[in-house]
Amino acid sequence: MRTALCDELGIEYPIFAFSHCRDVVVAVSKAGGFGVLGGLSFTPEQLEIELRWIDEHVDGRPYGLDVVMPARDPGMDVDTSSREVMASNIVDRIPEQHAKFVEDLMQRFQLPPLAEETGPRGLLGWAHDLARELVEVGLGHPIKLLANALGSPPKDVIQLAHDHGVKVAALSGKVQHAERHVANGVDIVVAQGSEAGGHTGEIGTMVLVADVVDAVSPTPVLAAGGIGCGRQVAAALSLGAQGVWMGSLWLTTAESSSSPEMVERMLQASSSDTVRSRCLTGKPARLLRSAWTDAWESAESPGTLPAPLQNVLVSEANARMNQARRKELIYGPVGQVVGRMNQVQSVRDVMSGLVEEYIDTVERLGSGLTSATDGVVAAPR
Repeated sequence: MRTALCDELGIEYPIFAFSHCRDVVVAVSKAGGFGVLGGLSFTPEQLEIELRWIDEHVDGRPYGLDVVMPARDPGMDVDTSSREVMASNIVDRIPEQHAKFVEDLMQRFQLPPLAEETGPRGLLGWAHDLARELVEVGLGHPIKLLANALGSPPKDVIQLAHDHGVKVAALSGKVQHAERHVANGVDIVVAQGSEAGGHTGEIGTMVLVADVVDAVSPTPVLAAGGIGCGRQVAAALSLGAQGVWMGSLWLTTAESSSSPEMVERMLQASSSDTVRSRCLTGKPARLLRSAWTDAWESAESPGTLPAPLQNVLVSEANARMNQARRKELIYGPVGQVVGRMNQVQSVRDVMSGLVEEYIDTVERLGSGLTSATDGVVAAPR
């Protein structure tokens, strides 16, 4: 399973694991893969604590950080003098009909008030200044990769990462995105197909990965979307990818911080129980379908707001749903591979299963191809 990217990053297997859970990041890196911490939901102070913990437990193995930092600020022309002021200014931009729709939903679903206030909510990491703070925190630690989940990072951020000896990766859902990443100086392109959880485009993984590899070679490409077993890893590498980027599969591992209710829902879900919706962040994201996601597709829905307004709009409702632990309402980013996530396993067991099935697949294909050509006489030239 070893590829050139393994040698560049000092890892045994080209399996990249995106997770918001530090325990998963550490476990994957210690098992020979490459853990990547999703930093979007953390404040800079919280991220510092998470990365310091990873440093203390990863035994010197390489790991990375993922942020959401668009090259162009997504309309965040608000006062950023403090997070509280920023949150207040963003809330002021939310239309009254949208605020009323969410309030009516919370009453309809009988969501109890929060037990305690926790300050500004929502993915304020979308804001340009705060995203830069997260990058600065990350570069203060021995990360080996800075990944950006929303386009190419600004060129000065790419240069800053390179100055620290850190490679930069960026996700793409189209060939044009991938070509733009490489032109901007990105080192690794993550080609993420529509099957993936979270923000994702409309093109399937099998088509996208091959097209992106052809378009940006020799820049390394990681395949993402719908990858949850060793056979699918083998398929990704056969398309020309130098590794796989996986997020959903780790959500039901023993080390995951997913709630028991969310884990139970995912274990019971099939590959058809996800929906691509804008109801979480304002951008198309594949989510576990629930009564909440259905409500945003109803005739009564006013439609979603652009990022990051949508996430701030629904942040209190999300917190109240998590507090209430109502399974019929719980939703979150997960890919169509959820249909394969049928039991809770340790990260080490998941990694072992991926590698063993990959090896079996490659050997079976090699044996089959050899058998198919037995007795064939080459045509004369």
